[in-house]
Amino acid sequence: MSRTRIAVAASAAATAVVLAAAGCAPQPQSTTPGAAGSAKAADCTTGSPSLHKPGQLTVATDSPAYEPWFDSNTPSNGKGFESAVAYAVAGKLGFAKDQVKWVVEPFAHSYAPGAKSYDFDINQISITPQRAKAVDFSGSYYTASQAVLTLKDSKFADATSLSAFKDAKIGVQVATTSYQAVLDQLKPSQKPSVFNTTKDEVTALTNGQIDAIVTDLPTVFYLAGAELDNGKIVGQFGYAGGTPEEFGLLLPKNSGYTSCVDKALSALKADGTIARLTKQWLSASANVPELKQ
Repeated sequence: MSRTRIAVAASAAATAVVLAAAGCAPQPQSTTPGAAGSAKAADCTTGSPSLHKPGQLTVATDSPAYEPWFDSNTPSNGKGFESAVAYAVAGKLGFAKDQVKWVVEPFAHSYAPGAKSYDFDINQISITPQRAKAVDFSGSYYTASQAVLTLKDSKFADATSLSAFKDAKIGVQVATTSYQAVLDQLKPSQKPSVFNTTKDEVTALTNGQIDAIVTDLPTVFYLAGAELDNGKIVGQFGYAGGTPEEFGLLLPKNSGYTSCVDKALSALKADGTIARLTKQWLSASANVPELKQ
């Protein structure tokens, strides 16, 4: 959510990387905040001892897995943006589709310190310095905008600026970067209400407990189209100072497979795959008006 759950342009350019199906040649570690891991040469084969289960790529996400990130709450079908990205990364690493196993990891647990039961988690997880102290991240596969969702008959439905929400009761999902985005940019007179799930947010909105929901733009599209009969997407906004919110693949801290995953993702960005998948699954996001102060 942002996850925000959590924009609308994916990073489509990256340094070209040659990734063999059988393994990755040693490369220097990325110095970007989103990449971490051991600096020594990595074993990037499908039988690497760094894998949670050698011979299998174990991928995590939350349940339920929402559209447009996934389809029909079935990550293994390859449909939805993040499912498609996960299988593309798997393919670059040399895994066949039937070698990918999906497991459930609640969003709020994903970036907690400690051992993980998967190789990477893909779940609209924003790359932040604080989270990177406990886990590794790949580079970014998506640059996210926040968006405001309300009801068509709300007094905030026709708002054209962030300042218009000063007196609004805003709802956000727990453990997401949406909370800080609301404080920093909408600056409401009362703190945002925090909910465990997006369904809880929708219930609060329809019951009049809150005036609007703030989360990532693609999730807002899903909520407006599938969960609300009279929802209205008011607009989208980036982060103050122009700092983008970026989603990365999350790995266990100091995983020996981090550089492998990062190189696979870099190759997919360089060859246009990530841009193509963004257009295929998230193209509607581009037409939402931008909210300024």
